[in-house]
Amino acid sequence: MKEAVEEIRIGDRFEFGENWRKFLQWLNEERLVQAETSLKNALEMQSLEGKTFLDVGSGSGLFSLAARRLGAKVHSVDLDPQSVACTNELKRRYFPGDPMWVVEEGNILDMSYVRRLGTFDIVYSWGVLHHTGAMWEALQNVDALVSDRGRLYIAIYNDLGPSSARWKKVKKAYNRLPKRLRFLILWPSFLYMWFPVMVIDIFRGTPFRTWKNYSSVNRGMSPWRDMVDWVGGYPFEVAKPEEIFEFHKRNGYVLDHLTTRLSGCNEFVFTKNDSR
Repeated sequence: MKEAVEEIRIGDRFEFGENWRKFLQWLNEERLVQAETSLKNALEMQSLEGKTFLDVGSGSGLFSLAARRLGAKVHSVDLDPQSVACTNELKRRYFPGDPMWVVEEGNILDMSYVRRLGTFDIVYSWGVLHHTGAMWEALQNVDALVSDRGRLYIAIYNDLGPSSARWKKVKKAYNRLPKRLRFLILWPSFLYMWFPVMVIDIFRGTPFRTWKNYSSVNRGMSPWRDMVDWVGGYPFEVAKPEEIFEFHKRNGYVLDHLTTRLSGCNEFVFTKNDSR
C-alpha cells in the first residue's frame, strides 16, 4: 500500500517484505514441516480441515502455506506489497490457482476494511501487530475477525523496560540510515546477540549448534533473517504478558496456550467465548 511504501522511503518503517523475499530462497520442505508442526502444537490440532484461517501480516507466506497444507481455507493479508508478492509466490509454487487461498493487500488499522473480511475460525498474527504503529488498536481490530469459539494465535514482543526502549532507538536509527550504512548497526547488533551463544557452543564442543538448529526450534525460520528483522523491525511496541492476557480476558477470551520468553515474542493462543 502507498502509506507503507512512503513510510519505508522516509525511514519510519522497516522493509519487512524485502527481508521476507530474501528468506524465500532458503525455504524448503524441512522448514515447511517445522512451520506446520509449530501450528499443530500451539493450536493442539493435527489438522485444520474445514477451518477458515486468517493470516494477518502474512510476511513470507510461510504460515499461510502451512495452514493451507494442513487443510484450512486461507486468507492472507499484509500491508507491505513485497510481503504480498512473497505470499503470492508461495501460492504459485504450491497451490496455483487455488480458490481456497486468497492473498491481498490490507491494513489491519483500517476498520472499514476489517469489517469486510468477516470472521474466521483461526486468526493468526505472529510478531506483526507490534509493528503497526498502533498495537492496541490493531489488537482490538483483530478481535472483530475472530468468530465465536474461534481461536486467536498471536505473538507480541515482551516488555523489558529500559532494554526495550534502547532497542527501539536502535531500530529507529537503523531505518533512518542509508542502506549502504546500515551494516554499522547490523553487525554490532549481530555480535551482541550471537557472539556469546557461539562461544558457549564452542566450549560445549558443539560449534554453531544453536545457529544450525535454529529453524527446528523457531518455527522453520532463518537465524540471519530473524536477526535482520529484529534489528530493523520498526515501528516497535511491546507489552507485558499480563497486559495481553487482561486485554483479551476483557474481550471474552480464554487463554489456551502461553509461551513466555525473556527476550523476543511472547506467544498466546486464546479461544473466544463472546458472551459479554
